[in-house]
Amino acid sequence: MHSQNIRKLAFEEIQEKRPSFETLSKTPRHPFVVLLDNIRSLHNVGAVFRTSDAVHLQHIYLCGISGHPPRDEIRKTSLGAEESVPWSYEKDALKVIEKLRADGFQIVALEHTNKSLDYRKAPYRFPLCLIIGNEYLGIQDHIVQACDMAVEIPMHGVKQSLNVSVAFGVMVYELLNQWEDKI
Repeated sequence: MHSQNIRKLAFEEIQEKRPSFETLSKTPRHPFVVLLDNIRSLHNVGAVFRTSDAVHLQHIYLCGISGHPPRDEIRKTSLGAEESVPWSYEKDALKVIEKLRADGFQIVALEHTNKSLDYRKAPYRFPLCLIIGNEYLGIQDHIVQACDMAVEIPMHGVKQSLNVSVAFGVMVYELLNQWEDKI
């Protein structure tokens, strides 16, 4: 059975629902951040910006070889979200982790480890820093060891991982869901 009343919204109708930068600047951001550890693809970085804007994420930390704005490749995928999401670049990810831990953040790696938990069942506490890693090598070993917990997305096919920006999207919406359940 299908509904005759479903109608795709026009571009203008979608734009009317869009908050302004001013409105967003007055809206508290959700208490989670992401740290990108050596993400080599600028398109993945751009996709992280776009998804971070969608969930009103607090901050993006770009570390190591991760590219940072201004770059055309990032902007092409982010559609300008690098202007609406706070971000910073720090070569050394451990410095960022140490600062966030001192500020009370739980540090969580999205990585396959010997102790990874199913991302849907992990005991998150906020504020939280999610770490995502390089497309081929994952998160650096010394960064994984600095984390409070590791989580993974169950894989049911031949491949054992998702594209890093897709995995981030799955994970950050789970964090948003769990945060909204707590408030």
